Amino acid sequence: MSDLTMPCRYGFRIVGDCREERRLIDWAAAFRAHASCDQRADLNREAYLSAFTFPDAFRRHLDENGTTKAYAGPCGAAWLWFDIDADDKPERGLNESRRLAAFVADRYQSDGDELLLFFSGAKGFHIGLPLSLCGSTSPAAGFHGVCRKLAAGLAEAAGVGIDAGVYDAVRAFRAPNSRHPKSGLHKRRLSFDELLHLSLDGIRKLAAAPAPFDIPEPPPMVDRAATDWREAVEAVEREAAALADRKTNRDGSTVTRATLAFIRDGAANGDRHRLLYSAARNLAESGCSPSAVHALLSESALDSGLPPKDVRRQIDCGIADAGKGANP
Repeated sequence: MSDLTMPCRYGFRIVGDCREERRLIDWAAAFRAHASCDQRADLNREAYLSAFTFPDAFRRHLDENGTTKAYAGPCGAAWLWFDIDADDKPERGLNESRRLAAFVADRYQSDGDELLLFFSGAKGFHIGLPLSLCGSTSPAAGFHGVCRKLAAGLAEAAGVGIDAGVYDAVRAFRAPNSRHPKSGLHKRRLSFDELLHLSLDGIRKLAAAPAPFDIPEPPPMVDRAATDWREAVEAVEREAAALADRKTNRDGSTVTRATLAFIRDGAANGDRHRLLYSAARNLAESGCSPSAVHALLSESALDSGLPPKDVRRQIDCGIADAGKGANP
């Protein structure tokens, strides 16, 4: 089993649904416990681990505030996670997972078993791409944004839809081998061969019980992966610079204080949909590209409690109405 050398030590764990307490953990130790089916992981319960890992600044934030909300410090990760969920069409989700896994394995010269592949226990699939392939991916305040950019680019190139909400810095991600409360099935590790060749019924049969698995050793850097990471970093930096440069565009449209407040703090229940729409429209009218609008607003919107589908819809509506010149 891998030594799980992590870019940052800390993470959080949730036992029960995502409304329960976020408990500070040694992320590598908790992940290893779930992978090895340690009885302390309590695998018959619903459980989550943070998608990212954090330095001491996160521990201090949690101690001082009692919540992960509004944490804006550095984060890191050993894997780039993809969440593929085709809603009520699980066969499509399986096919898209196969396509994405095969695509990244071929792109980065992998045998496929260096990936961490999972059936989620419900309708979806999770794919973990080892970031050691990308070389140096140092923890940073914008690390999760780079992950979002890289994941979106790879998914688009593979022709696959993914959930962009998992790239919030403090997003919870279902823990390996944990039990899904509705299906009763477990989040089960799949080999590359099992993902490619087992039927959905066959995968579900495996997921009836947890099973220990070895965590793959981090593979060495691959030039193409390092280039993809560097290009994602540069794209995020360009979008941030574009926002700073476009506070006033040539038509006189400005980024409002309300939009900046939403990016920084999100919104309370009751105003979330309206303020997200307004912020998306305002950014689009100020010259931000659609991808930049999504990148700037999605995290705050998700942290405010909006479902990923609502986030995408409100942002897309705001962008579309900005293009039409519709009345607010």
